[in-house]
Amino acid sequence: MTGRKHDFPDDLQDFEVAGRLTIDLSALKANWKALARRAEPAEAAAVVKADAYGLGIERVVPALAEAGCKTFFVAILSEARRVRMAAPDATIYVLEGLAYGAASVFRDYAVRPVLGSLEEIDHWAGHCRQWGQSLPAAVHVDTGMTRLGLTLAEADALAEDPSHFDHFRLALVMSHLACADTPDHPLNREQLRRFTDLRKRLPDAPASLANSAGTIIGGDFLFDLVRPGVAIYGGRAVGGIPNPMRPVITVEARVIRIREATAGTPVGYSGAERLMRDSRLAILSAGYADGYLRAGGSADGRPGAEVTINGQAAPVVGRVSMDMIAVDITDFDENAVKTGDYVELLGNRFTVDDLADKAGTIGYEILTNLGRRFRHIVKDG
Repeated sequence: MTGRKHDFPDDLQDFEVAGRLTIDLSALKANWKALARRAEPAEAAAVVKADAYGLGIERVVPALAEAGCKTFFVAILSEARRVRMAAPDATIYVLEGLAYGAASVFRDYAVRPVLGSLEEIDHWAGHCRQWGQSLPAAVHVDTGMTRLGLTLAEADALAEDPSHFDHFRLALVMSHLACADTPDHPLNREQLRRFTDLRKRLPDAPASLANSAGTIIGGDFLFDLVRPGVAIYGGRAVGGIPNPMRPVITVEARVIRIREATAGTPVGYSGAERLMRDSRLAILSAGYADGYLRAGGSADGRPGAEVTINGQAAPVVGRVSMDMIAVDITDFDENAVKTGDYVELLGNRFTVDDLADKAGTIGYEILTNLGRRFRHIVKDG
């Protein structure tokens, strides 16, 4: 069996599944190493929440550890336990903080909570005092995301009373950039100013502000540790510039039918697109149940996503349905596409971010929803 709880067995035949999702671990490691070089002399961690952005913690974490990554961030404690099994010596932070009643699990698995309120800080300190152990934790200050983290007023109170830190070790002070995907957004500099000021007022500890986009922006945003996420998996972190990361995944679906239709014929649900010419269509065995979003379809006057056949684009025709996609192969040689062939839905030419652009979302959403019914193939080198 593969590492992910809901994966199909690796020995399933292609005809038993909707498609194939190939994960290139060599590209994954190369992306992390490239980000680590950008971050120097800061340490580069890796964010592996949401099951390593859908690619599998048990696959991704050992590969990144092999590449040199020593610190991992997850969202919830169950993910941290899986990372600990995959990387016994790693430093692991849980971004969503100290869940009530979970302190002993953090201790037993040597996992560090990211404390985001005075209540959490006092809760962790109290347990450490009870155990007689000064265990490490991070403190998260909110500098502009308005989500998790100490408010500026709470951070002021914390700075004025350092006794909060008497019973645990402050291992990291961190915040999170809200708009780093837009490098010239004024909030980036404002968050940097606030974070720099707060860091000076808190006990001395390593600092972390940069996510993937902050790591690519670089400069003053790097501090002591960066926390790249989507860029490791090949996703676009910064808008308006070419993506410097290598694609990590390739998604393919089988051709299950080739059919002809005349001009004026509606295709798919609601007849959203009518053919403008006599056409040949390939029907593919994947759809929104496999993470290929419905919004990637086309309608009259609005082009949708594209797939790749032998390096050439083929447009999606009509609505993406739960299990099927229609694509126009009229311009291909008659024998270029056959029933049973695999067609590349996502890869080097048409990426996760390209589909996201067509669907009005972000690559993160595509990545974390792909391949529930696909056979997962892992390659390395």
